[in-house]
Amino acid sequence: MELRPATEADTGAIRRVASRAWRATYDDLLDEETIEETVADWYADETLASAFDSPGTAFVVATEDDDVVGFCHGVCQDDEGYVLRLYVDPDHQGRGIGTALHERLRDDLLDFNMRRMKAMVLAGNEAGNAFYEGLDFEKTDEGEVELGGERYAENVYTLSFTGEEA
Repeated sequence: MELRPATEADTGAIRRVASRAWRATYDDLLDEETIEETVADWYADETLASAFDSPGTAFVVATEDDDVVGFCHGVCQDDEGYVLRLYVDPDHQGRGIGTALHERLRDDLLDFNMRRMKAMVLAGNEAGNAFYEGLDFEKTDEGEVELGGERYAENVYTLSFTGEEA
């Protein structure tokens, strides 16, 4: 596995991974139309191209044999970093790719003087919640997100950095 910065040439592969991961992750929580519309909106070519070039942003892909198998996208504002997206293709999950992506994203955002990292996860996404808890994030808040015209509860996780990490 190789981790590298995402480029515009990766947009189709990122959208494919997102679509497969969303269907596998949210099939019991969201209807097909909501998944399809959200993936089309959040991973449109122009949306991804803008994310690749935004200041304070890190967008990394994981590849195996030159195929994108996962990605993460985060941004740092002031001293707070946000994990905006982190997905691994369902056929490649459980092999440490998500953890490696998180570590790379963390390191990239620490370069922007991040002191805290936050991640938002749908409350019903058991695997996502367990993932962040396993990385020593603490649940610090709850919120809501609108998808497909419906509101869904989400958990907010925070990881603070001190000493040499920060």
